Amino acid sequence: MAASRLSTVRLPWDTPVAITDKFRHILSLFPQDFVFAFAYGSGAFQQHGQKSTEGNVVDLVFVVDDAETFHRFNLEHNWRHYSSMKYLGPHSLASFQEQWGARVYFNTLVPYKHGLLKYGVISSSSLIADLLDWEWLYISGRLHKPVMPLVLPDENHPLRSALQHNLQNAMHTALLLLPDVFNEETFYQTVAGLSYTGDFRMSFGEDRNKVKNIVKPQLERFRELYASFWPGLTAYAEFNHSSGRCEQDTSPSARMFHLNLLPKKIQQTIVHEWNRDGRWQDVEDVFRAAAHDTECPELVKEAVQKTVNASSWTQSLKGIPTAGFVKAVRYGFAKINKMWKSLKKPHSDT
Repeated sequence: MAASRLSTVRLPWDTPVAITDKFRHILSLFPQDFVFAFAYGSGAFQQHGQKSTEGNVVDLVFVVDDAETFHRFNLEHNWRHYSSMKYLGPHSLASFQEQWGARVYFNTLVPYKHGLLKYGVISSSSLIADLLDWEWLYISGRLHKPVMPLVLPDENHPLRSALQHNLQNAMHTALLLLPDVFNEETFYQTVAGLSYTGDFRMSFGEDRNKVKNIVKPQLERFRELYASFWPGLTAYAEFNHSSGRCEQDTSPSARMFHLNLLPKKIQQTIVHEWNRDGRWQDVEDVFRAAAHDTECPELVKEAVQKTVNASSWTQSLKGIPTAGFVKAVRYGFAKINKMWKSLKKPHSDT
């Protein structure tokens, strides 16, 4: 699937936001050839149950056109950020990034003057494939949720339309998973949870309330992220902004509409699973049958789970050599400690 060739694509993040001194300082530490750069997570936005972002690891993603060139210059300036893999040189680092896991190279627990950073590097071509087709549903999943843009793509860069397409992918997928009536917060929890569905770390090493904690304090940011897409779905879904109530058509024809607009990787997985009994049916036949099946939401959920599960395992294994054994253990223990704390907290849906 190719990115739409639009002269100018308006993104939810295009409204100018002042970058704080902390993030200006962080950007100054790196080579300045980013196509797109953003911060996310508890180091960028206050999450439910937290008083501030101070003291949290700052998570960042840097998108570059040429991974090898980025690693070459970054090694010159930030040699200490890398594990012993740095001795392999920039060409090997870029090859390892582009051929394994979710096509991201992470440097973890990097000290800077305000605390610690974790940053991932991904090429624009790999990110576009993930945004359009959900090849790995990894960085594309991060971008289903609010992020803090630090550098935006140029006006005519194909990444812009791919970023927009990714949000539309999330909407079509979420609507297939949801009933005919639901509320606004449930919708945001569904889109926010897509990239965690099937992630083994959610069973071991992550806060069990992670999705709710992301959504609750950021309802307005989620609203801004998806508001522009609702008008294009009026034939199939209606969102009442004042009441927060959403109603949608869940008839076979509406499901068929959404199924045909799912990302390629999810479509392929649905077709593969449907044909496991050996009676091969093509995409159109499978979708027609699935649209009439009461288990349609489960079919879609399973396809998402399989995609996320594969990429979360391979990317986590990739993180051991890129972080180095000691950092990987430290990072893992920090995640497990966070999970135990969430288990001890009283659960509440209010």
